[in-house]
Amino acid sequence: MSKIGKRPITIPEGVNIEQSDNILAVSANSNKLELGIPRETKVEIKDGKILVSRVNDSKPAKEKHGLIARLIANMIEGVKDGFNKDLTFTGTGYRAAVAGNELVLNMGYSHEIKLAIPEGIEVKVVKNTITVSGINKEKVGQFAAKVREVRPPEVYKGKGIKYKEEHIRRKAGKTAASK
Repeated sequence: MSKIGKRPITIPEGVNIEQSDNILAVSANSNKLELGIPRETKVEIKDGKILVSRVNDSKPAKEKHGLIARLIANMIEGVKDGFNKDLTFTGTGYRAAVAGNELVLNMGYSHEIKLAIPEGIEVKVVKNTITVSGINKEKVGQFAAKVREVRPPEVYKGKGIKYKEEHIRRKAGKTAASK
């Protein structure tokens, strides 16, 4: 039995959950997310809690049991509070700006890189910090990873784009006079 899947998910106040056929809709404060429930799992709503169980003990059912429970918990947290990812960048002449529906990055290349901001994602740039926020955890994480991929941090000088909480292990450079 999945440890994560067997834990009941508490429904906080102000969050509405609707289940029809194999679609679970979570909404709060004009935010709404939907999830298709696979037929190997069963979702029940009882006494302000969501219980996820599997229909049988087949391998696909076991694989999806904990996953569906975590996806539902993330949807509830997302519509209620939202998700944020902070990225910082360091380097001489490195700049970032939001222009319309695009994030424009000048990261030391001969050209600027323009990334289209997906629907439902909000991006803010303050000094050398890029904040990606939204209600869908998957979209926020994916866009933040795409931004970081433009110029990953390098280990000698620490230049590049990194997550705010990420620690980069630095390497010592060559010594000039090793004799």
